[in-house]
Amino acid sequence: MRVVLKECAWETQDKDLHVLTDPREVITLADPDGKVAAFFAELDRGPRTVEELCDALDLSRDDVHDALAGLDSLGLIESAEGRSLGDPRLDARHLSNLAFFGLYAGLDQPRAAFVRRLRQSHVLVLGVGGGGSSLVQNLAGLGVGRLTLVDRDDVEPRNFARQFLYRHADLGRSKVDRAAEWVREYDPSIEVRAVDRWIAGPEDLEDLFDDVNLVAGGLDGHPDAAVWINAAAVRAGIPFVAGGMTRSQILYYSVDPGVSPCVSCDRRSRPSPEAPDTAGFVERSRAKLMITNALNGPMAMQIGSLIAFEAARYLTGCEPPFAAGRYVKLDLRNGLVPEIQPFETDPGCQVCAT
Repeated sequence: MRVVLKECAWETQDKDLHVLTDPREVITLADPDGKVAAFFAELDRGPRTVEELCDALDLSRDDVHDALAGLDSLGLIESAEGRSLGDPRLDARHLSNLAFFGLYAGLDQPRAAFVRRLRQSHVLVLGVGGGGSSLVQNLAGLGVGRLTLVDRDDVEPRNFARQFLYRHADLGRSKVDRAAEWVREYDPSIEVRAVDRWIAGPEDLEDLFDDVNLVAGGLDGHPDAAVWINAAAVRAGIPFVAGGMTRSQILYYSVDPGVSPCVSCDRRSRPSPEAPDTAGFVERSRAKLMITNALNGPMAMQIGSLIAFEAARYLTGCEPPFAAGRYVKLDLRNGLVPEIQPFETDPGCQVCAT
């Protein structure tokens, strides 16, 4: 393996070496004899093997291995071969994705491996309307290799405030067909399947889970849609990421089967609609609260990007899923400062307890 420094700057001050990889923080390494600075300078000349570092710096293999292990633990080095996908066209197409995953890269976790995992993934997207249209664009930008898109609606004039996949020439067309067409035009290497279907119950989901690595998005039109999707995903052992908007909040959440509580746990913990108090009134009134969809473009893009990044966490393993078993809510009335609301864990949940 050849080792290379990540993008960074460094300088010596007194007997310390200061290293900058992120403007938020400086890493300070004790360097009384200048050996650390010499190590950095040698790596800065280009990718180096352990043997080349030993020869250039007159160090033993054990010393070099110890130094590399220390720099790796600080996130300062990575495998030179892992910086590229091995194809100039793919490297150009994924330039920003490779740079982004450099944040998580190390000697045993090349940045290209994260991108390859996305390119080998299959995501089932339920709904290509409000947040779903933005979600499709984000997943395509990440380079997810296979997309199955599900929706039943047609393009209408009211969609244009927030659904940027569609054009006026698409009015009356099936959304899911047009969304699939957009993906093919955007990146012909992405395999995309359009399913023009109304999901009226859990049985309508059963044939959609083959070879799927993650379910994303959500379905409107029925108050139990999230429960159906949750049950099907947990039963199949497939992570589920969804989001939406209330009158004054946007939110997203995820379910990690076998690890986190699920949507059914949360539903069982809600107050009873029969309760003679304010909480009971809210539950009784949910279905009656008919509000014109207030999800506009900026909010739809927020939801789609948050769901897509949570999906990337699951698909690449770059970091643990942030929203597993909890709502992440961004309140419009306080500048979209996030608020975390965990699901209640139900030990007797018939969906996820086993």
